Amino acid sequence: MEQKTLVLGVIGADVHAVGNRILDYAFSQAGFKVINIGVLASQEEFIQAAIETDADAIMVSSLYGHGEMDCRGLREKCQEAGIGDILIYVGGNLVIGKQEFANVEKRFKDMGFDRVYPPGTMPETAITDLHRDLKF
Repeated sequence: MEQKTLVLGVIGADVHAVGNRILDYAFSQAGFKVINIGVLASQEEFIQAAIETDADAIMVSSLYGHGEMDCRGLREKCQEAGIGDILIYVGGNLVIGKQEFANVEKRFKDMGFDRVYPPGTMPETAITDLHRDLKF
């Protein structure tokens, strides 16, 4: 079976390194090839890494509440770069303050994200979704 490649990172001015390492470990243990671009990553860095590695998915993490601002336009930039169909997952504390997750999820899906996860989601949930979405 072909190994699937994921680009993983923490977007924007966020330095959530511990969660990033946990996700890297979980996805690697689940058999994925993980390209971890680390913390303080820009949209362009995610896209460049995905192009260079022929990645199957982009996994965006954000914990400091500014994910909505940091992620806006990512799908469009992927389209401009020629990888418009790539799976894009996002999770964490994506917005400031207490907001109904269903509303947050809708906003991110409207921005072109395939899967949106609330804070505290276990990596196994995303792994199951990756298997389903990548059909393996």
